Amino acid sequence: MSKNLPPLAERMRPKTLDDFIGQEEITGENKLLKKALAAGRLPSLIFWGPPGTGKTTLALIIANTLEAEFIRFSAVTEGVRELRKAIDQARSNRLMDRETILFIDEIHRWNKAQQDALLPHLENGTVILIGATTENPSFEIRSALLSRARVIVLNHLEAKDIEEILNRAVADKELGLGNLNLSFGEGVLKFIAELSGGDARTALNILDTATLLNTVIDLDIAKEAMQKVSLQYDKDGENHYNLISALHKSMRGSDADAALYWLARMLESGDDPVYIARRLVRFASEDVGLANSQALNQAVAAYNACRFLGMPECNVNLAQAVVYLAKCKKSNALYVAYGKAAQDAQMLGNLPVPMHIRNAPTSLMKELGYGAGYKYSPEYNYEEKQDYLPDKLKNKKYL
Repeated sequence: MSKNLPPLAERMRPKTLDDFIGQEEITGENKLLKKALAAGRLPSLIFWGPPGTGKTTLALIIANTLEAEFIRFSAVTEGVRELRKAIDQARSNRLMDRETILFIDEIHRWNKAQQDALLPHLENGTVILIGATTENPSFEIRSALLSRARVIVLNHLEAKDIEEILNRAVADKELGLGNLNLSFGEGVLKFIAELSGGDARTALNILDTATLLNTVIDLDIAKEAMQKVSLQYDKDGENHYNLISALHKSMRGSDADAALYWLARMLESGDDPVYIARRLVRFASEDVGLANSQALNQAVAAYNACRFLGMPECNVNLAQAVVYLAKCKKSNALYVAYGKAAQDAQMLGNLPVPMHIRNAPTSLMKELGYGAGYKYSPEYNYEEKQDYLPDKLKNKKYL
């Protein structure tokens, strides 16, 4: 096989929806995509999902099925100037009664002005937009653009689907590996599929690399090709917040094992240990609070350890704090009480401080009654009876 061929993942892209493996929840018989292609009418779409789940492949299949011109952009390197050229081409296509699919990869990278530049061309039907993003469209895509497109969610592929994709690549003699006289150890393809993180491209790249190492591919060769499993993670993206949420909720639910796992997921993927430590400090008061006064000390100590040691040494300090917080008795009384007090502070405005507990640093203030009648608590053995809240909140209980 020629060394100048594209990568295996590119060669093995299916050409039709029937050949597409996985994502049955969006490619099934009664789903929007299948019906729209059968009718020859497609709305603009935003494909949202992790890498290697078929966003680009589905866009190419759509263009092929509709016999439309496929104009591919990367939002990282191309902007409004290139968009103008694409729109000119699309207008020419319309004169020939041909549709134009404008595919914008990583569309979330386009700013407000760039996204707004698309709107008139979607409204008048000059192009059909297919945007691809790994980020939550609710946060990254303009609402005006979202209102003119349908969001389709793609999920990580299941291991069985990826194994089927790998088997297809191994058997294909035209574009795959069928002519290479390869042999595979038992369970190798399943092993690659399970450790690819639901990413078909990663799995095919591992397989492709393995064939360069040996024609007999066993688990050791597969591991060598894989080198180190790359945990998909973006410390600025949605998955970051999903992981910290999972850590927080596992500790809240007192599941120390789950909490350790989510901590490891974050640290081994390169997250900032100081960020995690800050969240533990918050957790210590929000979820443990008065149930264990030592929780905050543990969390602050872990924070200081992270700043002092850094990774990888501070991983055990964070593990200690996470397990401790998970095993603590929980009380959200402080969190709830502060929320009630904050609501009163916001809704009732600047209620006056009672005169007897006001500060009186000047003689004029004393003449006006500031501090008059105040009872110094130690002198009354802390049994004095006096009000500390404004009149409108007299006898109010937050705790």
